[in-house]
Amino acid sequence: MRNFALTLTAAATFAVPAAAQDLEIDELTFGFIKLTDMAPLAVAYELGYFEDEGLFVTLEAQANWRVLLDGVIDGTLDGAHMLAGQPIAATIGYGTEAHIVTPFSMDLNGNGITVSNEVWELMRPHIASNDDGTPVHPIGAEALAPVVEQFRDEGTRFDMGMVFPVSTHNYELRYWLAAGGLHPGYYSPDDITGQIAADVFLSVTPPPQMPATLEAGTIFGYCVGEPWNQAAVQRGIGVAVITDYEIWPNNPEKVFGLTAEFVDENPNTTRAIVRALIRAAMWLDENDNANRLEAVSILSYPEYVGADEETIAASMTGTFEYEPGDVREVPDFNVFFRYNATYPYYSDAVWYLTQMRRWGQIAEAHPDEWYHEVAASVYRPDIYLDAARSLVDEGLADEADFPWETDGYREVVDTLIDGVPYDGREPNAYIDSFPIGLTGEQIVVNGEVQG
Repeated sequence: MRNFALTLTAAATFAVPAAAQDLEIDELTFGFIKLTDMAPLAVAYELGYFEDEGLFVTLEAQANWRVLLDGVIDGTLDGAHMLAGQPIAATIGYGTEAHIVTPFSMDLNGNGITVSNEVWELMRPHIASNDDGTPVHPIGAEALAPVVEQFRDEGTRFDMGMVFPVSTHNYELRYWLAAGGLHPGYYSPDDITGQIAADVFLSVTPPPQMPATLEAGTIFGYCVGEPWNQAAVQRGIGVAVITDYEIWPNNPEKVFGLTAEFVDENPNTTRAIVRALIRAAMWLDENDNANRLEAVSILSYPEYVGADEETIAASMTGTFEYEPGDVREVPDFNVFFRYNATYPYYSDAVWYLTQMRRWGQIAEAHPDEWYHEVAASVYRPDIYLDAARSLVDEGLADEADFPWETDGYREVVDTLIDGVPYDGREPNAYIDSFPIGLTGEQIVVNGEVQG
């Protein structure tokens, strides 16, 4: 692949915006993983929104999420397209310790769970059918449970892939499995595999490698972002059984992460970055997704996602193909701006923390206030709203499109697949409501749950 510097060259006639004259730093390198939800970065570059802010940006694809996080921490990258769990985990010291913040949420939804053709054939008899013979959606993990039991009886461990221990994909896959009565396993301080007491064994596979790993039989299914579910369907090696929109409609997904030090030292530059990203997100969703085909073309460049346009368009344009020929309308599969998608809600951060606690990544119980304090130290809606206000004042955005009066917490959500209501203001009550997972003061010691 050719060197992807993508650095804007400043011509002598380039007119520097007034705001850009106050930038603390204007040459920046941002990292990303080859997924369609990196789109705001690609669009901000290709449509000149970074340039409008006086920012000279380089975009660099990263090998995996760990390399990306390390790059932000050591300063090789100034910021990055991140898993929402990464800034949170780093800030509380789970894995690599560093204070990472996010002033911008990159999207809602965008993931799916895919299984091999063999597993799908075994699941299918346990799934109801529509009049036309297609399976009734959403498909719960209850349909997978007898398959897992059959594999166990045959002496085969049921392995599935996810992209990173603190990824949305890990927590969504765990949520779906547990909602269907399957235990996805615990973490503990002395066993970070996440496979303690598991019925289904989850491990990390980089997103672009998911289809090949599935085809090789190393895993029997996976949870990943697009286009890697559609890639398996189009290659005829797997079936997408459920989207994360069906697990939790309009769930928070990726974020844009920077170190707290960078934000503190470069407030004007940070605001300029957020302004450019907001404009990109607006463009991606405006006029009922009218720009999505152009976005698909951009993302197909080898420097960005690199998949063919047909595969990317299969989900980015409001449809989703579950198995060959079973194409359904999912207009909100990818959301980049509407529903306040770009606002960094504290309650989104709290949800990730509850799942870390539920599965033992947070080893001990904490009071509700601890969750709120961590959320406020990572998510920065103050920076976001400052950037949004400046766009509105300049006539580049509409006043009505931003949640000016919110306290940072969404209203109670009761649309998750297991029917358990989520109130970000009461994290411990939410954790204690699950039949599978740690509750109260429980801890995992020597592979056993105590308390």
